[in-house]
Amino acid sequence: MNETWNVAVYLFADDDTSHGVVTGAHAVLTTSTGATLDGWGRAQFSSYDLDVPEVGTELAAARALRQLADRLLQATSDDLEDLEVHEVHLVR
Repeated sequence: MNETWNVAVYLFADDDTSHGVVTGAHAVLTTSTGATLDGWGRAQFSSYDLDVPEVGTELAAARALRQLADRLLQATSDDLEDLEVHEVHLVR
């Protein structure tokens, strides 16, 4: 069985906040059947931080991907519980 699942990470920034620049990320997994699962992340930097925008981008993307991975593990656990008819705990 060969399948391709795709993950897209959408990045955006908002520098109109009173607390500095907020970088956001939205990670979307699309399976070969068209099912989707997503995760969100953000990073907030103040005007006192060094001006290295890549750090905020990396952190927001990492947090979105982490949330996506956690949601995928939970979905898998839920599916296994339905099949096994007992509680399942997957190691994270």
